[in-house]
Amino acid sequence: MKWHRTAGNVLIFLGGLALIGSASAKFAQVPQVVSELNGFGFQGKLMLIATGEALSALLLLVPPTRSIGVLLVSGLLGGAIATHMQHGQSYVGPAGLLVLVWLGTWLRHPETLWSLTYPR
Repeated sequence: MKWHRTAGNVLIFLGGLALIGSASAKFAQVPQVVSELNGFGFQGKLMLIATGEALSALLLLVPPTRSIGVLLVSGLLGGAIATHMQHGQSYVGPAGLLVLVWLGTWLRHPETLWSLTYPR
């Protein structure tokens, strides 16, 4: 269905855009972001995290590399969720973004969740 492809593309684009925005805030060393990451125990790792986030987002946004991008974004956001949980903070933001990316990927590429639709 055409609307699935369009909706999937929009959700993937929004997820990628959010990740690039987050990476940009880290690259720009926005004081609130630096403070939060330092509070999580990531002193000195800001550029590494930003680079991983930007690379994952770019791989997600480029169709031929989307499958590896989805995997990397899943790992990145899984780590963000775990970190937020460990520090008693809300993990709704990273979890919502992860759902958005996976929903967009499934709408655009239904074969992504093939094991749920094909009998064994």
